[in-house]
Amino acid sequence: MRILVMGGTRFVGRPLVELLLAQGHDLTLFTRGRNPVPAGVEHLVGDRSTPEGLEALQGRRFDVIVDSSGRTREDTRAVIARTDAPAHRFVYVSSAGVYADSDLWPLDESSPTDPASRHAGKAETEDWLRAQGIPFTSFRPTYIVGPGNYNPVESWFFDRIVHRRPVPLPGDGSTITQLGHVKDLAAAMARCIDVEAAANRVYNCSGRQGVTFRGLVAAAARAAGVDPASVEIRSFDPAGLDRKARKAFPLRLAHFLTDITRVRRELAWDPAFDLDATLADSYANDYALTMPTDPDFSGDAALIG
Repeated sequence: MRILVMGGTRFVGRPLVELLLAQGHDLTLFTRGRNPVPAGVEHLVGDRSTPEGLEALQGRRFDVIVDSSGRTREDTRAVIARTDAPAHRFVYVSSAGVYADSDLWPLDESSPTDPASRHAGKAETEDWLRAQGIPFTSFRPTYIVGPGNYNPVESWFFDRIVHRRPVPLPGDGSTITQLGHVKDLAAAMARCIDVEAAANRVYNCSGRQGVTFRGLVAAAARAAGVDPASVEIRSFDPAGLDRKARKAFPLRLAHFLTDITRVRRELAWDPAFDLDATLADSYANDYALTMPTDPDFSGDAALIG
């Protein structure tokens, strides 16, 4: 199939492009031109943040459009306005951040969304695609980690563990979160193109299990070759933090856990990485290769003094 990938040279895009090429698809990558693209792939250079930056797409037609960088309905509408709807499928990376807070866990795809969420534009994009009659498949991951991650999730924990700093955790560390490996998300995205039942479906897509913050610290320590028992954990009270201080901790300060039953059943897909394998891969193939010698720990003062 003729596939347009919006991006494709960073994080999720890299393993996804590898899979699509291995499957024999004809790929076009639209990027800002900052990173090289694989041989044999058409490269369109532009900046989607401006109307002029999308001109390279004008009049082009594709069977599939894959978009992992769009954040708002207008981001997607602007692409479709230049390419028309894809003949087969629009594959979109949304976020589990669209869900509202809940007393029921894990969250499934029918759980209420939060119109005030900073990810609300992604849910609006899903609604727009549905209303326009454009066949789409949308993925709502929780925290996606792995080599190439530019969101400091696992690296925040590695920094403190490797440099023997105390790890700040909210409360008693029993809050549950959920991580997924970037290659698992890419595999699900590539798989959905061949599954007709995936048309007009939304999928939670993360690891099989949740993990407490304390459990995450222990897994990160094992990945770094450090005895988890030697890692100092210091508790802080999240209720007393101002908005800026809350950002010093890299994860939501509340439970964040989704049910991935639908994606496993309908795509015949299962995560290849469990939590320990996810963090071990991220440490060995990313963090250990570029390990900072002097990380910035100044934000910890707002958490634990």
